[in-house]
Amino acid sequence: MNRFQKRTGRLGVLRPLIPVIFFCLMLLLLLSGLSSISETAAREEARRLEDAVLQDAVQCYALEGFYPEDLQYLEEHYGLTYDSEKYVISYEIIGSNLMPDVSVISLRERGNGS
Repeated sequence: MNRFQKRTGRLGVLRPLIPVIFFCLMLLLLLSGLSSISETAAREEARRLEDAVLQDAVQCYALEGFYPEDLQYLEEHYGLTYDSEKYVISYEIIGSNLMPDVSVISLRERGNGS
């Protein structure tokens, strides 16, 4: 064999593909991280909406002496706003002097099958 001739071993054929494979792996890691951040932000937004509903209900109780019968009362008198296409709020009143049970359900999470 000529000593100036290049040897092509097993890695020699794959050498041009290594940067492409590395790039694809890094891209997958980036997309996975972005997805995780997005899910965390959505959960935090739902938690804040639930806190806002409870805060408005407590404010109503402090000012008027009763918890509101429904969300519409909070929307009309206390300025509660939310995206009804993105969230469903379960607001269950137990009694006028007992704090309501509130839970927020994200429609996007449910639609994705999660």
